[in-house]
Amino acid sequence: MTTEELRTMLCEMRVEDSAHLLLGATLVSPIGSCLITEVEAYGGADDPGSHAYRGITPRTEPMFGPAGHAFIYFTYGNHWMLCITAHDREDAAATLIRAGKPLSGLEEMKSRRAKAKSEHDLLTGPGKLTQALGIDKQYNELDLLNPKNELYILPTKEVIKYPVIDVRVGLAEGKGEHTPWRFLHPDYIQDTSLPRPRI
Repeated sequence: MTTEELRTMLCEMRVEDSAHLLLGATLVSPIGSCLITEVEAYGGADDPGSHAYRGITPRTEPMFGPAGHAFIYFTYGNHWMLCITAHDREDAAATLIRAGKPLSGLEEMKSRRAKAKSEHDLLTGPGKLTQALGIDKQYNELDLLNPKNELYILPTKEVIKYPVIDVRVGLAEGKGEHTPWRFLHPDYIQDTSLPRPRI
């Protein structure tokens, strides 16, 4: 898949249908790179688990498009979260990058994630991933499908046709906690976040 093909699909498909296209893609930062192993889809006004549920605000504006750009927000007081936007302008949707498998920059990642118990624990969570790869608010709204940027995503050549599907993680009751919009790479379950579904 080419970069522009991925952008078109993110723009035109429902976010829950396009999110799994990111599995197996490569996320590259100045620190290193990883293979994306887990993602979660979030919609707009019809998704109570989404930041865009209550409409556009200065914080959530990047989530309203255009497709393929970074939406980065702070949560739990100490974690940055990286999302890639979907749909077109004024139609909010984004996919959260939840986990990855290190490909390059391993020693630098280890130094940034000293608490990691193993290589499999370096990027197995959205906050762990951003910490290890040095991703923060400076990259908010950046075009993630432009390989000339410091932070970017290279699409996978072969789309994962049958991802492992599970419910989203960490949502409060009534916020879409039963929505099966969590997608995991079937070949790298050990490199995904907890709780891991049985396959």
